Amino acid sequence: MATHHARRLPAAAAVLLLVLLAGGAAADDASSDDDAGVPPSPGCSNKFQLLTNYIAIAQRGECAFTAKAKIAQTGGAVGLLVINDNEELYKMVCSDNDTSINVTIPVVMIPQSAGKKMKGLLDQGSRLEVQLYSPNRPVVDLSACFLWIMAIGTIVCASLWTEFVACEQVDERYNQLTRKDGPNSGTINREDKEIFEISAKGAIVFILVASVFLLLLFYFMSSWFVWLLIVLFCIGGIEGMHVCLVTLLTRICKDCGQKTVQLPFFGEVLTLSVVIVPFCTIFAILWAVYRHASFAWIGQDILGICLMITVLQMARLPNIRVASALLSAAFVYDVFWVFISPLIFHESVMIAVARGDNTGEAIPMLLRIPRFFDPWGGYDMIGFGDIIFPGLLVAFSYRFDRASKRGLFNGYFLWLTVGYAVGLFLTYLALFLMDGHGQPALLYLVPCTLGLIVILGWLRGELHDLWNYGRSQTENLVDEP
Repeated sequence: MATHHARRLPAAAAVLLLVLLAGGAAADDASSDDDAGVPPSPGCSNKFQLLTNYIAIAQRGECAFTAKAKIAQTGGAVGLLVINDNEELYKMVCSDNDTSINVTIPVVMIPQSAGKKMKGLLDQGSRLEVQLYSPNRPVVDLSACFLWIMAIGTIVCASLWTEFVACEQVDERYNQLTRKDGPNSGTINREDKEIFEISAKGAIVFILVASVFLLLLFYFMSSWFVWLLIVLFCIGGIEGMHVCLVTLLTRICKDCGQKTVQLPFFGEVLTLSVVIVPFCTIFAILWAVYRHASFAWIGQDILGICLMITVLQMARLPNIRVASALLSAAFVYDVFWVFISPLIFHESVMIAVARGDNTGEAIPMLLRIPRFFDPWGGYDMIGFGDIIFPGLLVAFSYRFDRASKRGLFNGYFLWLTVGYAVGLFLTYLALFLMDGHGQPALLYLVPCTLGLIVILGWLRGELHDLWNYGRSQTENLVDEP
């Protein structure tokens, strides 16, 4: 009988490390960047008014918004337009020491493109008239609803992928661009299936390494560092997209999985892989080139979803014991670097790294959707870590249900999927109630997934089986010839 041999894959570990870094910035509202921990101030709640005199224009920089406003007001301006350094808009708030400043003129932030256009017209001697208004924001963010569906769909798709898409016949036969030793290596046996089985010790070490890496990003963040992450994201996205497309096309057209070609160094590979790899490479390169365009989020989400599906096929949790170690450590990691780190580092380390402060770039390890119906614009986002870590547990629950021949309602997969959906909803609810301040999504997702499966297992008297699942099976498979 053929057996699975879990192998440690440095590439999979590297991808998991990278996606964790964006985890705590899940659903980080664009309006959250400037109001972390700042109390409301009467001096910053002035009503908008129609301006008939001249307005000052300032570039967003290092000084406080109240300082800019005071200088403009002292100079006789009846309003101030602050040109942001990117296209997203943020709330301009007062710091703790600025609440007593009496600012009576309206101060408005405008996107970078609008600022450049206005400055260009002024340089040409044109006369500009400005009218300010305060639009109403929608109560329900439909973009967040779409993102909620995308996150749940990614986990469900990854959990069902092996059985319903990458069926055993397809999974064993097609050879992607990986080196083989012999000339007749076109057929892949189960022994060659690459699976990274996470251990409890490895999970703790992984979180510690991720924390160190996060600090390095926080202190040494630069454009070249973010560019390195962008390149790594593109490489992972190419591999993920390649795996997903080859699997889907081979599933649809079985003849595609039979035609192979000999390549130097790689040996015998599928002809389909040779065609798909250049397509995936061009797709990732085009995204990197046009990543600041308004449509770039589509390419980023496609690459990200393919990458996460592939990671959830490569990495597996063997039982609830390891899941408890990993998710509990990730829970502490997320909460500490989002909520507690400002007490030590004077700002949220996780949110600062996710924004890519002072680099003009943002870390791409997240899914994002524009707020189409919000006059403020911006994006709704969720980090890869907030999908992958709960997704590992949901995928385990599906394998457990299939191995124990459980139905949909008396198993665990359905209820953990519902638990993840509820946890993500609570994340967005907290985001709304806290006025857009970035939330550590694992604060809500871990209790709704790990806590749920532990409670269900205890009530059903199956917690011991869930806790030790995989140990006896692995020993029997290894001993069996």
